Amino acid sequence: MESLEPKKLALIRILNILEKHSDEEHPLKHEEIVALLDKEYGLIIERKAVGRNISLLNEAGYDIETTKRGSYLAERKFEESELKLLIDGVLSSRYITPKQSKDVIEKLCGEANRYFKKRVKHVYSVNDWDKTENVAVFYNIEIADEAIEKGKKITFDYNKYGADKKMHRSATHTVSPYQMILHNQRYYLMGFNEKWRHIQYYRMDRITDIRLSEENGTPLKSIEGFESGIDYKRFSRSMPYMFFDEPQPIEFIADGWAIDQIIDWLGKDLRIEERADGRFLIRTKASVNAMEYWAMQYLNAVEIVSPKELRERIKKNLQTANEKYKE
Repeated sequence: MESLEPKKLALIRILNILEKHSDEEHPLKHEEIVALLDKEYGLIIERKAVGRNISLLNEAGYDIETTKRGSYLAERKFEESELKLLIDGVLSSRYITPKQSKDVIEKLCGEANRYFKKRVKHVYSVNDWDKTENVAVFYNIEIADEAIEKGKKITFDYNKYGADKKMHRSATHTVSPYQMILHNQRYYLMGFNEKWRHIQYYRMDRITDIRLSEENGTPLKSIEGFESGIDYKRFSRSMPYMFFDEPQPIEFIADGWAIDQIIDWLGKDLRIEERADGRFLIRTKASVNAMEYWAMQYLNAVEIVSPKELRERIKKNLQTANEKYKE
Protein backbone atom coordinates (compact mmCIF):
# COMPACT_ATOMS: atom_id res chain seq x y z
CA MET A 1 0.00 0.00 0.00
CA GLU A 2 1.36 3.38 -1.01
CA SER A 3 1.58 6.44 1.25
CA LEU A 4 -0.79 9.34 0.69
CA GLU A 5 2.02 11.71 1.70
CA PRO A 6 5.65 11.67 0.50
CA LYS A 7 7.93 9.74 2.86
CA LYS A 8 10.26 12.72 3.06
CA LEU A 9 7.63 14.28 5.32
CA ALA A 10 8.13 11.49 7.86
CA LEU A 11 10.52 13.57 9.97
CA ILE A 12 8.07 16.44 10.54
CA ARG A 13 5.09 14.10 10.93
CA ILE A 14 6.84 12.08 13.63
CA LEU A 15 7.53 15.34 15.45
CA ASN A 16 3.83 16.29 15.07
CA ILE A 17 2.77 12.97 16.58
CA LEU A 18 5.16 13.25 19.51
CA GLU A 19 3.91 16.80 20.16
CA LYS A 20 0.27 15.73 20.06
CA HIS A 21 0.27 12.29 21.65
CA SER A 22 3.26 11.94 23.97
CA ASP A 23 4.60 13.03 27.33
CA GLU A 24 6.52 11.35 30.16
CA GLU A 25 3.40 9.51 31.28
CA HIS A 26 2.39 8.57 27.74
CA PRO A 27 5.48 7.45 25.76
CA LEU A 28 4.93 5.94 22.33
CA LYS A 29 6.48 2.73 21.07
CA HIS A 30 7.80 2.83 17.53
CA GLU A 31 5.01 0.59 16.25
CA GLU A 32 2.45 2.98 17.78
CA ILE A 33 4.08 5.88 15.95
CA VAL A 34 3.94 3.87 12.69
CA ALA A 35 0.20 3.25 13.26
CA LEU A 36 -0.48 6.91 14.00
CA LEU A 37 1.44 8.03 10.90
CA ASP A 38 -0.81 5.83 8.79
CA LYS A 39 -4.03 6.79 10.61
CA GLU A 40 -3.53 10.56 10.75
CA TYR A 41 -1.43 11.30 7.67
CA GLY A 42 -1.72 8.27 5.41
CA LEU A 43 2.05 7.95 5.66
CA ILE A 44 3.47 4.42 5.63
CA ILE A 45 7.03 3.78 6.81
CA GLU A 46 8.95 0.91 8.38
CA ARG A 47 9.35 0.73 12.16
CA LYS A 48 13.14 1.06 11.99
CA ALA A 49 12.73 4.36 10.07
CA VAL A 50 11.06 5.83 13.17
CA GLY A 51 14.23 5.39 15.21
CA ARG A 52 16.37 7.04 12.52
CA ASN A 53 14.05 10.05 12.33
CA ILE A 54 13.93 10.43 16.12
CA SER A 55 17.75 10.47 16.13
CA LEU A 56 17.70 13.21 13.48
CA LEU A 57 15.22 15.23 15.57
CA ASN A 58 17.49 14.89 18.60
CA GLU A 59 20.44 16.10 16.54
CA ALA A 60 18.32 19.07 15.43
CA GLY A 61 17.85 20.08 19.07
CA TYR A 62 14.51 18.50 19.99
CA ASP A 63 14.52 16.94 23.45
CA ILE A 64 13.07 13.48 22.75
CA GLU A 65 13.57 10.86 25.45
CA THR A 66 13.54 7.16 24.56
CA THR A 67 13.14 4.46 27.23
CA LYS A 68 12.00 0.83 27.25
CA ARG A 69 8.42 2.12 27.43
CA GLY A 70 8.78 4.24 24.30
CA SER A 71 9.66 7.76 23.14
CA TYR A 72 8.21 11.12 24.16
CA LEU A 73 8.83 14.82 23.70
CA ALA A 74 10.42 15.88 26.99
CA GLU A 75 10.61 19.64 26.45
CA ARG A 76 8.16 21.98 24.77
CA LYS A 77 7.87 25.70 24.07
CA PHE A 78 5.64 26.08 27.13
CA GLU A 79 5.40 24.21 30.40
CA GLU A 80 1.87 23.13 31.29
CA SER A 81 1.85 25.55 34.23
CA GLU A 82 2.75 28.39 31.83
CA LEU A 83 -0.07 27.44 29.47
CA LYS A 84 -2.55 27.31 32.35
CA LEU A 85 -1.42 30.77 33.42
CA LEU A 86 -1.92 32.13 29.89
CA ILE A 87 -5.32 30.44 29.60
CA ASP A 88 -6.45 31.91 32.91
CA GLY A 89 -5.33 35.31 31.65
CA VAL A 90 -7.42 34.95 28.49
CA LEU A 91 -10.38 33.63 30.45
CA SER A 92 -10.41 36.54 32.90
CA SER A 93 -9.83 39.20 30.21
CA ARG A 94 -13.10 41.06 29.90
CA TYR A 95 -12.06 42.82 26.69
CA ILE A 96 -12.12 39.57 24.65
CA THR A 97 -15.41 38.11 23.41
CA PRO A 98 -16.38 34.54 24.39
CA LYS A 99 -15.71 33.27 20.85
CA GLN A 100 -12.31 34.98 20.64
CA SER A 101 -11.44 33.64 24.09
CA LYS A 102 -12.36 30.11 23.05
CA ASP A 103 -10.32 30.40 19.82
CA VAL A 104 -7.23 31.66 21.69
CA ILE A 105 -7.57 28.97 24.37
CA GLU A 106 -7.82 26.31 21.64
CA LYS A 107 -4.58 27.63 20.12
CA LEU A 108 -2.84 27.59 23.49
CA CYS A 109 -4.03 24.04 24.09
CA GLY A 110 -2.51 23.19 20.72
CA GLU A 111 0.91 23.97 22.20
CA ALA A 112 0.54 20.94 24.48
CA ASN A 113 -0.48 17.33 23.91
CA ARG A 114 -4.02 15.98 23.77
CA TYR A 115 -3.94 14.95 27.44
CA PHE A 116 -3.49 18.55 28.54
CA LYS A 117 -6.71 19.67 26.86
CA LYS A 118 -8.69 17.04 28.76
CA ARG A 119 -7.52 18.66 32.00
CA VAL A 120 -8.45 22.17 30.87
CA LYS A 121 -12.13 22.75 31.52
CA HIS A 122 -12.08 26.53 31.03
CA VAL A 123 -12.78 26.32 27.31
CA TYR A 124 -16.16 24.81 28.07
CA SER A 125 -17.17 27.47 30.62
CA VAL A 126 -15.95 30.56 28.78
CA ASN A 127 -19.51 31.74 28.04
CA ASP A 128 -20.20 31.93 31.78
CA TRP A 129 -17.63 34.70 32.30
CA ASP A 130 -18.23 38.44 32.06
CA LYS A 131 -17.02 39.22 28.53
CA THR A 132 -17.33 42.04 26.04
CA GLU A 133 -19.64 41.70 23.03
CA ASN A 134 -17.39 43.83 20.80
CA VAL A 135 -15.91 41.50 18.17
CA ALA A 136 -13.66 44.30 16.85
CA VAL A 137 -11.28 44.32 19.83
CA PHE A 138 -8.40 42.50 18.10
CA TYR A 139 -8.81 44.71 15.03
CA ASN A 140 -8.78 47.79 17.27
CA ILE A 141 -5.51 46.61 18.80
CA GLU A 142 -3.95 46.07 15.36
CA ILE A 143 -4.92 49.53 14.09
CA ALA A 144 -3.87 51.28 17.31
CA ASP A 145 -0.55 49.44 17.27
CA GLU A 146 0.06 50.45 13.65
CA ALA A 147 -0.79 54.08 14.46
CA ILE A 148 1.61 54.09 17.43
CA GLU A 149 4.36 52.57 15.27
CA LYS A 150 3.85 55.09 12.45
CA GLY A 151 3.12 58.11 14.67
CA LYS A 152 -0.32 58.68 13.10
CA LYS A 153 -3.68 59.77 14.49
CA ILE A 154 -6.71 57.51 14.69
CA THR A 155 -10.43 58.30 14.64
CA PHE A 156 -13.04 56.07 16.25
CA ASP A 157 -16.49 55.93 17.77
CA TYR A 158 -16.62 55.51 21.54
CA ASN A 159 -19.54 53.62 23.02
CA LYS A 160 -21.33 53.32 26.35
CA TYR A 161 -23.96 50.91 27.62
CA GLY A 162 -27.56 52.02 27.82
CA ALA A 163 -30.47 50.76 29.92
CA ASP A 164 -31.17 48.19 27.19
CA LYS A 165 -27.79 46.57 28.06
CA LYS A 166 -26.47 47.36 24.58
CA MET A 167 -23.62 49.63 23.55
CA HIS A 168 -24.47 52.93 21.89
CA ARG A 169 -22.18 55.50 20.29
CA SER A 170 -21.57 58.40 22.65
CA ALA A 171 -18.99 60.39 20.66
CA THR A 172 -16.43 60.29 17.87
CA HIS A 173 -12.82 60.96 18.91
CA THR A 174 -9.64 61.80 17.06
CA VAL A 175 -6.64 60.72 19.11
CA SER A 176 -2.87 60.52 18.93
CA PRO A 177 -2.24 57.08 20.50
CA TYR A 178 0.84 56.32 22.61
CA GLN A 179 0.37 53.16 24.64
CA MET A 180 -1.97 50.22 25.23
CA ILE A 181 -2.32 49.27 28.89
CA LEU A 182 -3.84 46.24 30.61
CA HIS A 183 -5.43 47.12 33.95
CA ASN A 184 -8.04 45.23 36.01
CA GLN A 185 -8.69 42.78 33.15
CA ARG A 186 -9.48 45.72 30.86
CA TYR A 187 -7.39 46.91 27.90
CA TYR A 188 -6.99 50.69 27.64
CA LEU A 189 -5.62 52.97 24.97
CA MET A 190 -3.66 55.96 26.27
CA GLY A 191 -3.85 58.84 23.84
CA PHE A 192 -3.98 62.60 23.36
CA ASN A 193 -7.50 63.82 22.52
CA GLU A 194 -6.99 66.27 19.68
CA LYS A 195 -10.20 68.19 20.47
CA TRP A 196 -9.92 68.48 24.25
CA ARG A 197 -6.11 68.73 24.16
CA HIS A 198 -5.30 66.39 27.04
CA ILE A 199 -4.40 62.76 27.75
CA GLN A 200 -7.31 60.35 28.01
CA TYR A 201 -7.82 56.61 28.42
CA TYR A 202 -10.20 54.63 26.25
CA ARG A 203 -11.42 51.10 26.79
CA MET A 204 -10.43 49.07 23.72
CA ASP A 205 -13.64 47.05 23.96
CA ARG A 206 -15.73 50.26 23.77
CA ILE A 207 -14.13 51.39 20.50
CA THR A 208 -15.83 50.75 17.14
CA ASP A 209 -15.28 51.92 13.56
CA ILE A 210 -11.60 52.70 14.17
CA ARG A 211 -9.77 54.35 11.28
CA LEU A 212 -6.09 55.06 10.71
CA SER A 213 -5.45 58.65 9.61
CA GLU A 214 -2.76 59.85 7.25
CA GLU A 215 -2.29 62.86 9.53
CA ASN A 216 0.73 62.82 11.83
CA GLY A 217 -0.04 62.50 15.52
CA THR A 218 0.91 64.93 18.26
CA PRO A 219 4.33 63.85 19.61
CA LEU A 220 4.07 62.67 23.21
CA LYS A 221 7.10 64.71 24.31
CA SER A 222 5.43 67.93 23.09
CA ILE A 223 2.72 67.54 25.76
CA GLU A 224 3.23 69.28 29.09
CA GLY A 225 4.30 66.79 31.73
CA PHE A 226 5.51 64.25 29.16
CA GLU A 227 8.67 66.00 27.94
CA SER A 228 10.69 62.94 29.00
CA GLY A 229 8.13 60.40 27.79
CA ILE A 230 5.91 58.24 30.00
CA ASP A 231 6.92 58.24 33.66
CA TYR A 232 5.82 54.74 34.60
CA LYS A 233 6.27 55.40 38.33
CA ARG A 234 3.93 58.37 38.05
CA PHE A 235 1.65 56.30 35.90
CA SER A 236 1.45 53.55 38.52
CA ARG A 237 0.37 56.17 41.05
CA SER A 238 -2.67 56.97 38.93
CA MET A 239 -3.91 53.55 39.97
CA PRO A 240 -6.12 51.96 41.22
CA TYR A 241 -8.28 53.66 38.58
CA MET A 242 -7.37 55.15 35.24
CA PHE A 243 -6.88 58.84 36.12
CA PHE A 244 -3.96 61.00 35.11
CA ASP A 245 -4.13 64.01 37.41
CA GLU A 246 -0.82 64.94 39.03
CA PRO A 247 -0.07 62.56 41.96
CA GLN A 248 -0.20 64.26 45.36
CA PRO A 249 0.89 63.27 48.88
CA ILE A 250 -1.97 61.46 50.60
CA GLU A 251 -2.33 60.37 54.23
CA PHE A 252 -4.95 58.02 55.56
CA ILE A 253 -5.63 55.87 58.61
CA ALA A 254 -6.44 52.20 58.10
CA ASP A 255 -7.46 49.18 60.15
CA GLY A 256 -4.84 46.46 60.38
CA TRP A 257 -6.87 43.87 58.49
CA ALA A 258 -6.89 46.14 55.42
CA ILE A 259 -3.08 46.39 55.06
CA ASP A 260 -2.96 43.39 52.75
CA GLN A 261 -5.61 44.94 50.48
CA ILE A 262 -3.90 48.34 50.57
CA ILE A 263 -0.57 46.93 49.38
CA ASP A 264 -2.38 44.80 46.80
CA TRP A 265 -4.02 47.92 45.34
CA LEU A 266 -1.41 50.63 45.88
CA GLY A 267 1.88 48.71 45.85
CA LYS A 268 4.78 48.87 48.30
CA ASP A 269 5.89 52.45 47.58
CA LEU A 270 4.25 53.81 50.75
CA ARG A 271 5.08 54.44 54.42
CA ILE A 272 3.25 52.56 57.17
CA GLU A 273 3.36 53.64 60.81
CA GLU A 274 1.49 51.88 63.62
CA ARG A 275 -0.53 54.20 65.88
CA ALA A 276 -1.16 53.88 69.62
CA ASP A 277 -4.73 52.73 68.95
CA GLY A 278 -3.52 49.77 66.86
CA ARG A 279 -4.53 51.30 63.55
CA PHE A 280 -2.01 52.45 60.94
CA LEU A 281 -1.10 55.80 59.42
CA ILE A 282 -0.24 55.38 55.76
CA ARG A 283 1.48 57.92 53.55
CA THR A 284 1.63 57.54 49.78
CA LYS A 285 1.53 59.59 46.61
CA ALA A 286 -1.30 59.01 44.17
CA SER A 287 -3.99 60.48 41.97
CA VAL A 288 -6.52 62.31 44.15
CA ASN A 289 -9.31 61.37 41.75
CA ALA A 290 -8.36 57.69 41.91
CA MET A 291 -8.04 57.73 45.68
CA GLU A 292 -11.51 59.25 46.07
CA TYR A 293 -13.09 56.21 44.45
CA TRP A 294 -10.74 53.80 46.19
CA ALA A 295 -11.36 55.24 49.67
CA MET A 296 -15.13 55.06 49.14
CA GLN A 297 -14.70 51.36 48.43
CA TYR A 298 -13.02 50.83 51.82
CA LEU A 299 -15.08 53.21 53.97
CA ASN A 300 -15.32 50.76 56.86
CA ALA A 301 -11.53 50.43 57.11
CA VAL A 302 -10.02 53.67 55.77
CA GLU A 303 -10.20 57.34 56.83
CA ILE A 304 -8.58 59.99 54.62
CA VAL A 305 -6.57 62.53 56.65
CA SER A 306 -5.14 64.71 53.88
CA PRO A 307 -5.28 66.46 51.52
CA LYS A 308 -8.24 68.38 52.93
CA GLU A 309 -9.82 68.63 49.46
CA LEU A 310 -10.02 64.83 49.22
CA ARG A 311 -11.38 64.47 52.75
CA GLU A 312 -14.09 67.07 51.98
CA ARG A 313 -15.03 65.26 48.76
CA ILE A 314 -15.58 62.02 50.64
CA LYS A 315 -17.61 63.79 53.35
CA LYS A 316 -19.83 65.26 50.62
CA ASN A 317 -20.21 61.83 48.99
CA LEU A 318 -21.25 60.37 52.34
CA GLN A 319 -23.78 63.14 52.95
CA THR A 320 -25.29 62.59 49.50
CA ALA A 321 -25.43 58.84 50.10
CA ASN A 322 -27.00 59.36 53.52
CA GLU A 323 -29.82 61.39 51.94
CA LYS A 324 -30.52 58.55 49.53
CA TYR A 325 -30.68 55.95 52.30
CA LYS A 326 -32.62 57.91 54.93
CA GLU A 327 -35.68 55.70 54.57
